[in-house]
Order: sequence, then C-alpha cells, then structure tokens
Amino acid sequence: MILAELNVWHSRPAVPTRRVALGEDQLGFDPSPGAGGLLIAAVFAAHTQQFGDDENNDLNDLLNLIEIGARIPQPKLRHRLQEDRVGLTRSTHQLIELSDGRVVLDLAPSDRPEPHVLAVLYRISQQPRQMRRSLLTLLRSVRGWRGQDHDDLLRYISGKSPVTKWGSDVGADPIVWALEVLGLTGASANGVPEPRQIRRTFRRLLRTAHPDHGGVAEDAGQRIEMLTAARNILLENRNG
Repeated sequence: MILAELNVWHSRPAVPTRRVALGEDQLGFDPSPGAGGLLIAAVFAAHTQQFGDDENNDLNDLLNLIEIGARIPQPKLRHRLQEDRVGLTRSTHQLIELSDGRVVLDLAPSDRPEPHVLAVLYRISQQPRQMRRSLLTLLRSVRGWRGQDHDDLLRYISGKSPVTKWGSDVGADPIVWALEVLGLTGASANGVPEPRQIRRTFRRLLRTAHPDHGGVAEDAGQRIEMLTAARNILLENRNG
C-alpha cells in the first residue's frame, strides 16, 4: 500500500536547460509530520548529501525564504520552476507499507539532486505557516544524514529501529527536536522552558558554534541555522 508519493518532473540529463515542475502527489502531513512528511524528509536527506558548498549556501537562503513565506525568485539551485510538464520526465518517490506491516522507502534514481530537493521545498512552501515551519524543522534535523541504505535513512528520520508498521507517532516532534538541539529539558508551559532560559542558552551555544570560538568552520552555518530554528520553535510554542 502506498502511504505517500512525491512526483518530481524535471529536465532529462541530456537537455541543456534545467527545469522542474510539480506533479500530482499523495502527501499527508496530519498528524504532523505524517507519512508525507516522512517521505519528503527522506528525499531531502538523500539528495542534499550530494550538495557541495555552493549548493548548500544557496539552500540555506532558500530555506530562510520559505520559512518566512517570501516569494521565491527564479531560478533556484540553477533550476527554473515551471507550471506545465511539457518536455520533462518524471521521477516518483514512494513510502510503502508491505503486506507484513513493514514500511519501506522506494526512492527513484536521479542524475541531478537539485530538482528533487526543490520539489520538496516548493511543496512545503504551499503549506500553512505552522505546518511549513514544522516540516522545515524536520528537514533541518535530517540534513546531516550520510549514507546510502534506505532502511537506515528511514530509521534515522523516524527515530525508530527497526522500522515497523506506520503509526501517528512516527516522525520528529518539533519541540522535542528543539529541546535536544539546545540541550534543554522542558520545565513548564507545554514542556517548554522560560523564554529567558531559551535565549540565554541560544546565545551561549551560538558563540561556541562560531569558528572564532572553536566551532568547526564547515559545520558552522548548518549548526547556527539549527540553533536559530530551535530557538524560534520553543519561543513560539511558549507564547502560543
């Protein structure tokens, strides 16, 4: 049984132009992150591990634009988004439940990682603000995955081993993730510490993440981005 499906329409490898378009997808995000969130996180993690420094810098800018709901100028990641799918080829990614109850990933092979990452992000950009931020949090939490095995990827994303029958508890809870990133334990409203403690911890970790204070230069950008996302999640849930 297909639990979730993402269709990515993109230029063929031999074609010099680089285009991407969205298709008819089966992506349920409720309850968050849902089967759809698990699938798009897997597609994102599998393809962003192929990015170099330039692509990662462009990706950081794109993530920030999507988080605030800003208009996305074209092209992005050297690919232009188009409405129609004329002249494009389709790659299909699926999350499947087998007859024995196991859940597996079926990710299509790809020649270029960028169209698949863009399809994920453009789908997220269409979601309401709270869902959009929740899904971006999940993507940031899986961005550091390195590997080739799809079973390992699914375990990494869901935090479960072994992978068993799909349930509503599978997936990353944004608050739990944010608390882990900042090294905090919930102490009051909604399990979220006081705003003063959140900000103080964020500033301390931000200093240690910076290369000038001993942080690893190549990891600093991603670490700072994760810390900022975690702070925002906790402050929003504390206030709301």
